[in-house]
Amino acid sequence: MAIAVHYFRAGRPASSLQTHLSIVAAGRGALAVAGLLAALPVWAQYPGQVTKKTNEAPELRAVAVLEWTGELAKPKACRIVPVAVLDGGQLQDGGIYLARPEPLALAGEVEYQLERNGKSIGLFDIKNAGQEQGSWVGYGAWKPMPKPVSRPSKEELAQVRIDDEDGDRPILHRKKHPKEADGGASAGSGSGSSTPAAPSDPDRPTLHKKTTSDSSSADTGSSSAPDPDRPTLHKKSSDDGNSAASSDPDRPTIKKSKKPPEDVGHVSSLPDVTDPDRPRLRRGRSNADNLAVVPSLMGLPPDMQQVVAVSDARSRPDHPWEYAWSNPDDEAKMKAALEDIARDALGLTPPPAAPAPKRTATAKTARKSLKLQQPPLPAPAPLIDEQFRVFELAYGSGATLVLTARTDGPLAQQKFVTLVAQPDLYGNVLVLLKNVADGAHLDETPRMRLVDAVDAMADNRGELLFELRSETARQFALYRVLRGTAEKLFVSGGGDLGAISRE
Repeated sequence: MAIAVHYFRAGRPASSLQTHLSIVAAGRGALAVAGLLAALPVWAQYPGQVTKKTNEAPELRAVAVLEWTGELAKPKACRIVPVAVLDGGQLQDGGIYLARPEPLALAGEVEYQLERNGKSIGLFDIKNAGQEQGSWVGYGAWKPMPKPVSRPSKEELAQVRIDDEDGDRPILHRKKHPKEADGGASAGSGSGSSTPAAPSDPDRPTLHKKTTSDSSSADTGSSSAPDPDRPTLHKKSSDDGNSAASSDPDRPTIKKSKKPPEDVGHVSSLPDVTDPDRPRLRRGRSNADNLAVVPSLMGLPPDMQQVVAVSDARSRPDHPWEYAWSNPDDEAKMKAALEDIARDALGLTPPPAAPAPKRTATAKTARKSLKLQQPPLPAPAPLIDEQFRVFELAYGSGATLVLTARTDGPLAQQKFVTLVAQPDLYGNVLVLLKNVADGAHLDETPRMRLVDAVDAMADNRGELLFELRSETARQFALYRVLRGTAEKLFVSGGGDLGAISRE
């Protein structure tokens, strides 16, 4: 059937097709051979499943948040909170991923690179980990970024070579043997002894080998008297020790104790367990072993600062997320528009004025008099803790605007707003995400606090990292802005805090 279809599609005449079918019906062996020959080119063209080998598979990449108080270089207290671990293209919860008992993101000697707006600002080494309010956090030490090694230029290398050749730097030469100094004359003279050459410096001390005659003469006293100022070493005898001890009665002596040491067990912490309160019996050791870094930052102090931390096996170049405006006036325009939307969401916009009266002679006169007496419009209500950032989350992409603010007053009466927007084709603000929360219901709808942008997927595209904070718990969420939408990509810990309200 396959051969018939092949002929039919090739445009052969019906007579040729019938003749071929009659030949096939006459000999089945010819059909098998023809089928095999027809399948050979097909098998050669499609050998099976084609697998493409690539070395671009993503490796382990951890994203965390460093929190501290004071200065970053010399913090008063600090800790690092794991957020996510990228493994095989999938984001895993960094707080529980491969926990044995501490998670992999907080294992000892793991190094994080601190980033602010996509630029590296320092390193953080994990020393130990512990739990705070049921969540794992890490403790360690901050250190600056290593300085790049600069290669010398060709001009500098040429100058170094000239200095080496024509400089006054002394050169060390190998000292010649006395036989080499006289050209080997003493060696050819046949005498068995060689006399060393006199030193050029008469005040230079020389070492002489003590001969047997010198030792015998020193014992008999026949030689010249020795130098009285030259110190000599004598072997201490038992009589000398007794006389020295008897001469100085206050001199302390060290005596070996005949009583064997007490065999006592002591308690110290396990080296492979991060729980400092878990005891272990260890012979002959003190119980004063402590953590490498003692936990110091507890709770959520008001002066706490945050920065993104990334740990990756590969060295990747910095990717700044700051957007450069072609017209600086556009930034002020977009910020003012977002502030108006934030005031409306927080209920800070005053109600609209009453409608103007009808245009009559009396009303016109009254409106003129009212216009003269009307006070100026009040200033817009202030936004507390306002934070406005503009990101370029991918090379060549547009601006992504993020604004966060709150109202003043006690926590139960405060309201919080977070806006993520982009400019549209007409230069207006298009809101992609709006989160509004009040202090009395934070457990139902947490407030969103912007941390920074971070490349969590290792694809040179930035995601927005937010902290979701309620009254009793908190989480971290990654949002990807793509094609006019802001979609939630990952939430650490799961639970109800991830289901934030969107308008």
